Amino acid sequence: MTGPRTWGLWLTTPRGSALGLAALPLLFALVFLAMPVARLLLEGLWGEPVPGLVLADTGPWWRDAHLQWRVGWTLVQAVTTCVACLMLGLPMAWVLARLDFAGRLWWQRALLLPFVVPTLVAALGVLSLWGPRGWLGEPLAQAGVSLQGSPWLLLLGNLFFNLGLVVRAGSDGLAQVSAQQVALARTLGATPWRAFWRVEWPVVAPWLASALCLVFLYCFTGFGLALVLGGQHFATVEVEIYTLIAHELALGPAAALAVAMLALTGGVAWAYAWVERRLAHPARITLVARRPLRGAGKWIWTLWGLALGTWGLLCGAPLLALLAQGLYAAVWGQGAAVWADPDTGLALRNTLQFTAMALVLATALGLLHALAGHALRPWPRWGLAWRASAYAPLVVSPVALAFGLLLMYPQWLASLPLLVAAYALLAYPFVAKALTAALDALPEHYAQAAATLGARPLRVFWRVTLPMLALALRRGMAFAAATMLGEFAVSLLLSRPEWLTLSTLIYQRLGRPGAGNLDAALVLSASLMVLALLVFVLIEGRAAASSSPTPAA
Repeated sequence: MTGPRTWGLWLTTPRGSALGLAALPLLFALVFLAMPVARLLLEGLWGEPVPGLVLADTGPWWRDAHLQWRVGWTLVQAVTTCVACLMLGLPMAWVLARLDFAGRLWWQRALLLPFVVPTLVAALGVLSLWGPRGWLGEPLAQAGVSLQGSPWLLLLGNLFFNLGLVVRAGSDGLAQVSAQQVALARTLGATPWRAFWRVEWPVVAPWLASALCLVFLYCFTGFGLALVLGGQHFATVEVEIYTLIAHELALGPAAALAVAMLALTGGVAWAYAWVERRLAHPARITLVARRPLRGAGKWIWTLWGLALGTWGLLCGAPLLALLAQGLYAAVWGQGAAVWADPDTGLALRNTLQFTAMALVLATALGLLHALAGHALRPWPRWGLAWRASAYAPLVVSPVALAFGLLLMYPQWLASLPLLVAAYALLAYPFVAKALTAALDALPEHYAQAAATLGARPLRVFWRVTLPMLALALRRGMAFAAATMLGEFAVSLLLSRPEWLTLSTLIYQRLGRPGAGNLDAALVLSASLMVLALLVFVLIEGRAAASSSPTPAA
């Protein structure tokens, strides 16, 4: 007979330990991700009509010219953003990795800023710079060049949000290049350009591929940016799924679109996990020394100026423009009145409350997921699949996920546990990724020495492993918290009117006519940006300089 003692002994084995650690994240993903998505597809494609809903049937999406355009444009804008990020980000990464200049560390930290800014805030920042009333958009419109109603606003928003990911990944990859190999290539007569392509590029390419996988996923499944910046003609599949579900109640086409998108993004996520595994154990090398900018050649100064100017224009200027327009709207416009609105206080309290509750759950899930992946190292295939599963929330449409939760659990309609669980589901990959990378780099002999001295596994984890993971844990929690503060898609579908958040309040203000509502949206967006940065800095602390801005790369 199998008793408690037998189960306890089995759990101390490597396989039992891995399964025990994976149990809670696996159950959570099954209940709040796999089952809701399966229910949505079942109801939309083969199931009986949902009570109270009239399901429109427009036939297969691949026969609909409108949906064909949506899918094609979504793919084009994601690929275009990846190419642009690579072309613009690689020179910036080289400047950061190979040159030493005043302000270099500040620039390196500033790469994190766009990523911790909520998507709606990023969209308002792009509009504040390039929109009809923007710093640059208004002069361009007066000159006869208007970006309103064009695809450029969405592409600029994608660049703002993702360029820093590629720059950071490229800089980290260049830090893995061996100085001896570069010196040997130059000794054999290779020019700097040829040495880069023959020695440095093969090393940095996997790092860039890892980052570009996530750039593609973010652009392909993006909702907030596409909703605000894409307009009617250049909206993406994510916006189309939301429209089909929330406005047209057409579950069939929405489910078919979700299946097609899930297949594509799932393959990209698997490729990312495979590349990331190759980067898990970097070799010990002598770093290439950074050359001082002072005294460098003219072409070095030109490259430095172009790199810094490009980043400032695409990433820094939208944030400054949003802050300036928010301040102007609060002091000289009608934006200050938003603070007297009871909805603002309610939205602020709800945002902080939901984020704090979900952060606790996301941290626990991310920690268990990372430890389970570490325990699965003796089985590489299972380990790779488990690593890839952490990014499942990134490859499922947030809108389809939210609607699937409503279909799967109608008895929990607009319940706080469901909303908090959805928040945590979208955030815990950040914690899991940060801890997975830290565990991969963790020296084994510390834990082995503690175990040799008689410490039990739990005590080894608490006294040895966890302190060494503290910075990575704080890093993952910081990005998770910043993400949840500005979460929009799930809040739009799952929250009740009394659960108003800052992001949904901003969207409501944008949807109302009048200069006063636009000023209020600008003030709220600038405030939400400052709040997200403040929370990020408070949690992240001194780990900011070494943190990665993504759950990738």
